[in-house]
Amino acid sequence: MLYSRLIANNLVSDCFQGRVIILVGARQTGKTTLAQMALKRLDGRKVRFINGDDPIDREALNDKSLESLTRVVGDAEVLFVDEGQKIKTIGQTLKLLVDHYGAQRQVIVTGSSTINLLDSTQEPLTGRKFVYNLYPLALSEIVPDADVLEIQKKWADLLVYGSYPRVIQQDSYEGKEREVREIATSYLYRDILELQQVRNPEALNKLVQALALQIGSEVSYAELAQTIGMDRISVERYVQLLERSFVIFRLPPYAGNKRRTLSKLRKIYFWDVGVRNAVIRNFNPLVSRADGGALFENWMIAERMKMNEYRRSLSSSYFWRTYDGSEIDYIEETNQNLQGFEFKLKFSKPNRSFERSGIPVTVMDVERIVEFLYG
Repeated sequence: MLYSRLIANNLVSDCFQGRVIILVGARQTGKTTLAQMALKRLDGRKVRFINGDDPIDREALNDKSLESLTRVVGDAEVLFVDEGQKIKTIGQTLKLLVDHYGAQRQVIVTGSSTINLLDSTQEPLTGRKFVYNLYPLALSEIVPDADVLEIQKKWADLLVYGSYPRVIQQDSYEGKEREVREIATSYLYRDILELQQVRNPEALNKLVQALALQIGSEVSYAELAQTIGMDRISVERYVQLLERSFVIFRLPPYAGNKRRTLSKLRKIYFWDVGVRNAVIRNFNPLVSRADGGALFENWMIAERMKMNEYRRSLSSSYFWRTYDGSEIDYIEETNQNLQGFEFKLKFSKPNRSFERSGIPVTVMDVERIVEFLYG
């Protein structure tokens, strides 16, 4: 089953505007499928495919002159480069092409990590690119009509198995578990290990497991380093690599009152809670889990951030906690307006600590999923 992705229309409308389109996201999120679906909507234009995993294709674009590159493109109107991060000179290659062709030809590049791909294109493609991030399926892509009954049938399984397309397509729990395990073991760290020459993959795996056990809690790099036997600098570097490979994301503290806010803390969440559960090897049903509340919080925040990005919202995301114990799970700042949210599997009234923040807070429980994730 093919799912309609929320960014598809924007991606198509951005074509032939004199910009390279770069589509990045974790492996198995559907980047190639999305790009191919977009290409079908481009009025039958001729496409030239380049696969960055193929050494011959890779060599055709690596460190080549404009004359050589134009021979590769030939009479194609669209050049589609899959796994572009594998091409060492991808930034200079794309700059030569977009400067030469302008809006006459369209270049679309996919990559499973911002490592290498965005690093290599940051300077050469300044003002010459549109960047899209693609994540595991959003709830509004799985249930596009916001059918409350259908959401009620699916949400608990989404918190256990996540929302990678291959996982969603499985009919049985056994099939879902096998697919998400495969993603977590075979694809999760591939770009980090291949592109960054990480010398201690065992330590990387221990770090991910430690982070998986701390979702919803403030994270200390020093404590993580002590727990897994690494130095603090290496832990911080690995966290950055995991974030740039779309495994995790960091939620910074809101520092409206710098004297009372714990500005050095951060929370770390997983873009896909199914991957998180695979890391800790726990696929128990939600009703029998001690970490159900933390999973619900992670899932709701990740889904909200997907929605905001896909809709091109200029919102900033934070959490809030002070030395006196006041805290809010999630804060959104839009046009200097603040809104706070607390996530509860079962409805409960806001506690008094919210009032001290001066930020309006809404308690989001399972009955309010549509309100929070569909807008």
